[in-house]
Amino acid sequence: MRAPMRIVFDLDGTLIDSAADIHHAASATLRAEGLSEVTLAQTRSFVGNGARVFVERLERAVAGSNIPERTERMRAVFAEEYRKAHGLTQVYPGVEEALAALKAQGWRIGLCTNKPMVPTRAVLKHFGWEDLFETVFAGDSLTRMKPEPEPLEAALEELGEGLCLFVGDSEVDAATAKAAGVPFALYTEGYRKNPVEALPHTEAFSDWAELPAIAARIAR
Repeated sequence: MRAPMRIVFDLDGTLIDSAADIHHAASATLRAEGLSEVTLAQTRSFVGNGARVFVERLERAVAGSNIPERTERMRAVFAEEYRKAHGLTQVYPGVEEALAALKAQGWRIGLCTNKPMVPTRAVLKHFGWEDLFETVFAGDSLTRMKPEPEPLEAALEELGEGLCLFVGDSEVDAATAKAAGVPFALYTEGYRKNPVEALPHTEAFSDWAELPAIAARIAR
């Protein structure tokens, strides 16, 4: 019997473009503190290391420093705004077709994101994806998050033994795959900050229609 083929995906910047919603939540957080707002481009640059780090980066960008009491207030406001921030989020073109093709090839599918579990579940529900992934690891599922390898390793373990592949869009995802010793497919249209060649990857793609063929090559 053939061993399972396991593929795990990042979420923000990989499957979905959520930057507009994150920007909206960030703006509400800053307004609550009477602080000036940031641009959408700045918001994208803060994404990748989880909500706690995002708020710290947001505060420093506008106020010049992190003041613990203010940071905690901002985290509380952002958490509430982030929970409902999915109305402006878009699925990248071709994602759902690619996921269906991968399942047809026999891949078992999981999710590994630094987004907290509550907004992760909310956005999955928003797109009708509650049952799409066999396992979901969020930024608060374990004591460590990406780029530490543990969340990816845990997601792969829940999917069984066999071939594996991680798909993501950023420096954090590339470092996670490298730390876990897992082949990495880089989606080049997400939130990365550096050139494609600066990120370690097995293959790169800009069109989701390319991914099933990439996965098939890795499976061979």
